[in-house]
Amino acid sequence: MNVKKGDTVKLLAGKDKGKEGVVTKVLIKQGKAVVEGLNIYKRHIKKSVNGGSTGQIVDFAAPIDASNLKVTSAKKAATKKK
Repeated sequence: MNVKKGDTVKLLAGKDKGKEGVVTKVLIKQGKAVVEGLNIYKRHIKKSVNGGSTGQIVDFAAPIDASNLKVTSAKKAATKKK
């Protein structure tokens, strides 16, 4: 995979095409990454019967395929001196 946690990436395809964000999680086996502020979806949570929690709508960042991401600036990496 070409992306790592902490990299700043640009989205090349999808509903948020052209936007930039920071990678918060990488799913290596699936070949996907979660980017902060991109690919936002809503999840409806049902009210608890026992009176504990109330129903609500939660926004969350869904994983994006790594092939649709382009690294614009990577976090500081160790460089080899010659």
